[in-house]
Amino acid sequence: MALIFPFEKRPSSIFKDVFRPVAQVFLYSEAKKIWYEIWMIVDTGADYTLLPKHLADRLGIDLNKECRLFKTSGIGGEEKVYLKKNLKVKIGNWKRIVPVGFLNKENIPPLLGRQGFLETFEVLFSSNHTVNFSVK
Repeated sequence: MALIFPFEKRPSSIFKDVFRPVAQVFLYSEAKKIWYEIWMIVDTGADYTLLPKHLADRLGIDLNKECRLFKTSGIGGEEKVYLKKNLKVKIGNWKRIVPVGFLNKENIPPLLGRQGFLETFEVLFSSNHTVNFSVK
């Protein structure tokens, strides 16, 4: 079985439009005992899944008690990240427990990264602007 998601078309200040590979992902809140739907950018350059800080509040995660604080750097410079090592996530019927970082800011899109997630799937980015997930 494969899951296929269309790319998201967005206007660009540099190009007319850009197409971003996105996927419908569900994050589980242990505190609230429910799954939350999130559309995330599929980012093979992200070592791990990265979310804006407000999603920790939505999931009922106490960043100071349940996460480890560290600094990371990337194209936007250095940032504080709160790392939770074991968040339940699912895509389609496939469930995983993955490390998730919460950035200490709000203006970033949710990024679906490799560690524990993308690396467990066959992921195909197609020229027809779709991203395909399957397992061997």
